[in-house]
Amino acid sequence: MNDFEVAPDRAAAQALTLPGRIAMPVGRTHPTRATAAPVPDSGPALTREFRTRLRWSDFAAVVTAVLAACAVSHPTAGPREIALLTLVASGWLTALWLFRTRDSRVLCVGITEYRRVVSASTLTFGAFGIVLGIVEVSDARAYFLIAFPGGLLALTVERWLWRKWLARRSRVGKSLSRVVVVGTRHEVEYVIGQISRTLGLAYTVVGAIVDQGNLDGRSFGQSTLPLSRDLDHVAATAKGLGADTVIVAGVPQGRPDYVRDLAWSLEGTAMGLILATSLANVAGPRIHLRPVEGLPLIHVEIPQFEGGRHALKRGFDIAVAATALVVLAPVLAVVALVIRLDSPGPVLFRQERVGRDGTHFTMLKFRSMVATAEQELAALRERNEGAGALFKLRDDPRVTRVGRFIRKHSIDELPQLWNIIVGDMSVVGPRPPLPREVEVYADHVHRRLYIRPGLTGMWQINGRSTLDWEESVKLDLFYVENWSLVGDIVIMWRTLREVRAPLGAF
Repeated sequence: MNDFEVAPDRAAAQALTLPGRIAMPVGRTHPTRATAAPVPDSGPALTREFRTRLRWSDFAAVVTAVLAACAVSHPTAGPREIALLTLVASGWLTALWLFRTRDSRVLCVGITEYRRVVSASTLTFGAFGIVLGIVEVSDARAYFLIAFPGGLLALTVERWLWRKWLARRSRVGKSLSRVVVVGTRHEVEYVIGQISRTLGLAYTVVGAIVDQGNLDGRSFGQSTLPLSRDLDHVAATAKGLGADTVIVAGVPQGRPDYVRDLAWSLEGTAMGLILATSLANVAGPRIHLRPVEGLPLIHVEIPQFEGGRHALKRGFDIAVAATALVVLAPVLAVVALVIRLDSPGPVLFRQERVGRDGTHFTMLKFRSMVATAEQELAALRERNEGAGALFKLRDDPRVTRVGRFIRKHSIDELPQLWNIIVGDMSVVGPRPPLPREVEVYADHVHRRLYIRPGLTGMWQINGRSTLDWEESVKLDLFYVENWSLVGDIVIMWRTLREVRAPLGAF
């Protein structure tokens, strides 16, 4: 129970429920009576503890990597070698600090933290190489062959392990920041939903303040949050709820100076203020703020679908697919044999799909259905459980015994490694659509075809067949316009986790 004082106007008092949260009784609230005891060791206290842990683990990773390189190149290190070791380690740790890899704004949120770690490490050894060339220091190759890759791997892994540590605490309501969300009902619902799905390590929503002109009595779930309609006392309400950050999901109608006034009211409270951008499908790296007196400008980079970055992606695809085919060759052979023994028909299933720029290609999969599956499709269409243009059936009678297993763990997709090598697909990208799906695309959905479709992608790591059509399109369009090589690696890693414990595969 919360201590909000709800006005007796029952017509105005409604219940707002949001996924994974507690009921939000709507009514006029007394700003000083909204209380919710902060979770111990949460918010700023947990952030300080977390950054301290990161600082020490970064130190251990860097020093261990540098010591290993020194031990290989100079088993009996003297003063000169110790000085070189100290220079590299201190320079590396300084770069991690200068690149703000432990900034609370990037911790446990997306890939920015990892990207900064990679940038800091690369700069360190780039500068180190220049120094070595100037002073002509010999026998330093071990630092580039051992310290750099080993240390970078150690830094990445320990950051990931700390995220897992924080994930366990987030299950009991402990996160790096306790937030109150402000805006219209629709905007608040969307922001809280996104936090619940992808930002739960960084933020715990402890309440919401909704513009009373945007309440319609609809229900969005089974659980609730403390809710207020008092837009003029956000700071007091947030303090009463034990929040340390206010997220503005949208500006109340008719109040253009609301954010400025809110920022003023938060002065001296030690609370943070976050503005949730409404720019659809625009990621952080494409947004640049240019402060101009009286008119702050936000520059948004236009997506590019050609050039060096895409050539690099293509080279990465070939390297990954070729390596995977060689390593997985015995597994592929065993799967092929089991499919052949399980049911009559070919081992591989070939199907026409639509690729980049609308070109058609033949996609390969291990056959997971009976050989007559295509002929039986028409009789099953009225039982379709898929979203939008997709056809999916949870208990599809055409799926074979072996097929259920290989579909659940995405093993049936492995032959597409060949599609990647020949250039029809990419390792990461939008889901490859069928021609009949493309025929019913809305105009904006055709943007999915601007890059090669992927063996895996945002759809695979965010629920797969459980996604509705709009959410699937939104994820694909976001990827098309905001992809990065580091992001691809993260998606590949998360795919391996999904394959091990699949969600939404049928």
